[in-house]
Amino acid sequence: MSGSALRGQVAIVGAADTDVGVLPGRTPMELCVEAALAAIADAGLDKSDVDGLITCNAMAQPMLYHAEAAAEYMQIFPRYCFAAGAGGGTTFSVIHHAMSAIATGMADVIVVSMADAMRSGLTREQAMLVQASTGHPEFEQPYGVTVPAYYALIAQAHMAEFGTTEAQFAGIAVACREHASRNPTAQMRDPITVADVLESRLIADPLHLLDCSLVSDGGSAVVLMSAERAADTAHAPVYILGAGEGHSHEHISAARSLTTSAAKEAGERAFAMAGLGPAEMDFAQLYDCFTPTVMVELEDLGFCAKGEGGAFVDSGALLPGGALPVNTHGGLLSHCHPGNPGSMFALTESVWQLRGSCGERQVAGATNALVHAQGGIMSSHAALVLGKEVG
Repeated sequence: MSGSALRGQVAIVGAADTDVGVLPGRTPMELCVEAALAAIADAGLDKSDVDGLITCNAMAQPMLYHAEAAAEYMQIFPRYCFAAGAGGGTTFSVIHHAMSAIATGMADVIVVSMADAMRSGLTREQAMLVQASTGHPEFEQPYGVTVPAYYALIAQAHMAEFGTTEAQFAGIAVACREHASRNPTAQMRDPITVADVLESRLIADPLHLLDCSLVSDGGSAVVLMSAERAADTAHAPVYILGAGEGHSHEHISAARSLTTSAAKEAGERAFAMAGLGPAEMDFAQLYDCFTPTVMVELEDLGFCAKGEGGAFVDSGALLPGGALPVNTHGGLLSHCHPGNPGSMFALTESVWQLRGSCGERQVAGATNALVHAQGGIMSSHAALVLGKEVG
């Protein structure tokens, strides 16, 4: 089966998030199962209907066989079951895996559920160990570089090559917070200004504290099934029209470019499968672990020309009511970021936007959306095109 044959064959029929933020006393496994059961209920199904399960391991509670442990906890007995290697982009790569499994008959109803407790489940020392373990063990780690510093390199390169300003990066954080202020579930909801971002504590030049994503606890899940079966579920299905991946490097010291990423290939492949383009997207959810990530993704995914991301942000396009509302739930910068599961909240938000059930933050007339995630240091990218109709 060719990739294009998957277009519109699978739909998301259930979506759920747990609470997010600081959730002491709730383990990652408990959050994972809570999200899964809530998504199953949202679809109007019973857990006995589920015959496929995908999870990711949790940094705060790692398990050798995580998906099997989650299935055991829920007392379901799937015929399709695996735990993804995680990393931000993996959360959407597994959606492509699930699509293929459903299309080829390996499973009929697949739950994808991911959770972690990065805020309350790790000590400061453990969190710093996670930071220190990132990077090439020979060429990067010995120099003590942290994750924010790697992304600061990307910001510096974009500024040097295109004249992008710190204020334009800050505008991305402001837009995400503006969306979050309309979302009662967001971890951070107080509006901020560009000045607030620039005056916040410097983390890694030119990135300030408010250029950096949150550290959170939380879980999120979706339920997938064939488009044919989806017509009989509790909500109008959201169809997966396109999926694409791009992989350029593992270590930033080996990256071919700091200002162009494999988001370009991931987006092109997803749009090609969907038969749609950037101009037909009513909103986008872009991976925003740090503000320069969004700047590069906007350009690489075709929403503006290379080097024009700063001007695109300045235009107000990303804001509520803008030409391309971005991260309508608040994103990793303002809604939550529990580590590897972070992108899942962008996916559930997209489902609710396309259902038209987002209340004050609803994007009027939303029909199609792009959802994008990346893992590593701008290393592995995955994009999904979602739609209310197959067309």
